[in-house]
Amino acid sequence: MLMETFTRKRPTDDLFTAGFSLRGWIHDSYPHSLGHVIDATLLNSDEESFDTNVECISLIMKLALDCSSELPRERINMQDARSTLQKIKKQFFPHL
Repeated sequence: MLMETFTRKRPTDDLFTAGFSLRGWIHDSYPHSLGHVIDATLLNSDEESFDTNVECISLIMKLALDCSSELPRERINMQDARSTLQKIKKQFFPHL
């Protein structure tokens, strides 16, 4: 769901055919080309906080990748996912 939210793509989109998936697209783009898969409306390049926004979304996408590993034993558990989200929130939104 995180991947769909930040890319505005669905696993059923026409882009993902012949074994190519939303997760694979993000994985292949992480971390250096992540700007190409993130929904452009989320990243306004004119904002002074552009780099901070990219960093925040990058950490969230890393979490999404960790939660959706192909092998269940490689996925992080929900307690660790919650903890990671809380750390991201504290780092980027300390006032909330």
